[in-house]
Amino acid sequence: MTRVFNFVLPHPILSIALFTVWLLMNSPFGAGSVVIAAVVALLVPQAMRALEPERPRVRNPWAMLKLIGHVTLDIIHSNWTVVRLILGKKRHTRVSGFVRIPLRLNSRFALATLAIIITSTPGTLWVQYDRYRRILLLHVLDFDDEQDWPAIIKNRYEDLLMEIFP
Repeated sequence: MTRVFNFVLPHPILSIALFTVWLLMNSPFGAGSVVIAAVVALLVPQAMRALEPERPRVRNPWAMLKLIGHVTLDIIHSNWTVVRLILGKKRHTRVSGFVRIPLRLNSRFALATLAIIITSTPGTLWVQYDRYRRILLLHVLDFDDEQDWPAIIKNRYEDLLMEIFP
């Protein structure tokens, strides 16, 4: 019975979410919307099964908590910095710029997490990643010293991500 359930609903949470979102987006809904929502909720997870996403393995959950703390503090600090930069009187004395950062990360989960962290932090943007040379191109709004950014990314994020993801 479990095999049949896993075959029909390989990702039940995704199915429930798709069904719910479809109905919410098409309200007021009728019988046709419910049928289409059910079809979408059954077919999309089948496509996900074909992709066979691997599940991330977390090696060190304590490092994950430390990373969450770093990210939270950095986002608060970056918000404050961007507000001061935009509303401050010396707005034109600082310049934005690009910086290339060599990375040691191999795990695609670690790279995806780093991309989310960087893009979620105000004033920074993940522009490009060269997977063959392992070089990240980062855009920084408050670009004082190019040498500071590789140290920040490596010491605050990369080391912890290497501890978390094997």
